[in-house]
Amino acid sequence: MSTPFPFTAVVGQDDLRLALLLNAVSPAVGGVLVRGEKGTAKSTAVRALAALMPALDVVSGCRFSCDPDSPDPACPDGPHEPGAFETRPARMVELPVGASEDRLVGALDIERALAEGVKAFEPGLLADAHRGILYVDEVNLLHDHLVDLLLDAAAMGASYVEREGVSVRHAARFLLVGTMNPEEGELRPQLLDRFGLTVEVAASREPDQRVEVVRRRLAYDDDPAGFAERWADEESAVRGRIVAARKLLPSVRLGDGALRQIAATCAAFEVDGMRADIVMARTATALAAWAGRTDVLAEDVRQAALLALPHRRRRNPFDAPGLDEDKLDDTLEEFAGPDDEDPDPDGPGGGDGGEPPPSDGDGPQGDDTAARPETDDSTAGTESGEGGEPQPAGSGAGEQSAVRAAEPFRTKVLSVPGIGAGAAGRRSRARTEHGRTTGARRPRGTLTKLHLAATVMAAAPHQRQRGRSGRGLVVRRDDLRQATREGREGNLVLFVVDASGSMAARQRMSAVKGAVLSLLLDAYQRRDKVGLVSFRGTAADLALPPTSSVDAAAVRLESLPTGGRTPLAAGLLKAHDVLRVERLRDPARRALVVVVTDGRATGGPEPVALAGRAARLFAAESIASVVVDCESGPVRLGLAGQLAGELGGSAVTLDELRADSIAGLVRDVQGTSRRAA
Repeated sequence: MSTPFPFTAVVGQDDLRLALLLNAVSPAVGGVLVRGEKGTAKSTAVRALAALMPALDVVSGCRFSCDPDSPDPACPDGPHEPGAFETRPARMVELPVGASEDRLVGALDIERALAEGVKAFEPGLLADAHRGILYVDEVNLLHDHLVDLLLDAAAMGASYVEREGVSVRHAARFLLVGTMNPEEGELRPQLLDRFGLTVEVAASREPDQRVEVVRRRLAYDDDPAGFAERWADEESAVRGRIVAARKLLPSVRLGDGALRQIAATCAAFEVDGMRADIVMARTATALAAWAGRTDVLAEDVRQAALLALPHRRRRNPFDAPGLDEDKLDDTLEEFAGPDDEDPDPDGPGGGDGGEPPPSDGDGPQGDDTAARPETDDSTAGTESGEGGEPQPAGSGAGEQSAVRAAEPFRTKVLSVPGIGAGAAGRRSRARTEHGRTTGARRPRGTLTKLHLAATVMAAAPHQRQRGRSGRGLVVRRDDLRQATREGREGNLVLFVVDASGSMAARQRMSAVKGAVLSLLLDAYQRRDKVGLVSFRGTAADLALPPTSSVDAAAVRLESLPTGGRTPLAAGLLKAHDVLRVERLRDPARRALVVVVTDGRATGGPEPVALAGRAARLFAAESIASVVVDCESGPVRLGLAGQLAGELGGSAVTLDELRADSIAGLVRDVQGTSRRAA
């Protein structure tokens, strides 16, 4: 077994270490979500925590880690006789992003069912994690069906398995710890709320601290055991402090004054529900116990708010998590009561060490940051005349600075027709590994999901011929049947946005950005990948390569400037090239192209004819497409409708994108694609 990097040797990351230690003191806090850029010791700190957790007493031979002092009466391995127990370290169970549902919750033991003819339950990772740590690296990439199962288990403290003739319930109380890079997409709000605390981590920009990170990492890589031995005393001290804080925790007093501050803070920041109040109360109590105190102070409440509220106050997916600390201080001061008359002057955690033990670093911490698009604030001439109407194309338009998007609105789903086989999501119909079972077939290649009933039915007629004599069923490879399932897939939604001078009227471009932002919100909810191509002047630009981070697309959209001619053909060809590359990377993911333009094409020789030829490439490959017609004014040329016809898609106006109007659009897209097919 490899030697983990010592927890106390992690450089900096005070908030991360404190949040993890508070959960070790009081698992009822509810876990930690660690957000941050790559290479910032997220995974290393979490894995190191397991070595600090106190050992557990478990019933001997119990696969579900029952506590010998209070065994689960419904344990599948029970009932347990009193007395027999063993002591073992707390487990840290890792849930892979690509794990199957059976691996997470458990399932029928197929081998025993077929060989012995008995129903036996094979436990999953939730059973292994009971009374320990369940760690999900890249939790934001976890499939939705696994997220649903985690939500159920976290809410009820138990896992229920009802499938394939098996009905099992077992305890599943665990410390949920997840790490994620926000560049790769956000979490569903329901799962986000299940994490008690959240911390943001970033690589230090201080040269001395970065030097120490590298020095310690190199020393650990050269001799892991020797490096861990040098930190053994610090590790032992922290482990002892956790044990002492756990013993003190029941004696900590949460006074009415602190409760008023907690309630007032949650109300002031308009967090949803009451879970935030409860988590703050538990966190403040754990902070006091960690500091060796029996009273909760205002400083504990403040630190608890900074850890428990940022991820709960987001009003929409594009809001950055965080708290206004001035507002927090004002609220705490306003509702300070008699319990807060003698605050500890040494800050959160008290004078005897509310901060986690000194440390400094894990492996190399990257200094990568999310790329931020540059905004050209040039205010050179535009093609817009009075009233925001565009002047004739080719009148020498320059570049305008970016305008803000209008308020987003709710949309209905735009789905790709037919049945795909892409990554799990919520947009279009697909054959998936997870979802409702629709039938069975002979496996093509490796068997991934056994259809038990169909397999038994295929094998049953041959039992006498095969000489069956006992209870077990004689099954051969030809009898095996693969379950076919239907669910929903995520698609690649590629936005092709006209940013030329003909779109430069500020009100119009604001409305256009608002419409695209609304569709981005929809893509976020449906777990799509998104990309953004813009075209203006003489060329097209891939403003955002296809990514799961819808937040990044929103940032690029907000900073998109306008001006210049309309190279429509260049925009379409760039989009076609992007799709070609993406098909090589992910052949199963289908695309939906959303072209946002007024349909004009200017610049270069024969721009209209060239744009038509480029559009017909999409029609020839049956790529689903929608043209959002941005033409305005009393005289309309209908160019966007012509473009939609050449693409093999449909055209809608900005007004028709709203939820009340978009149902007809979906039917149009599907009908057009069927005709093209």
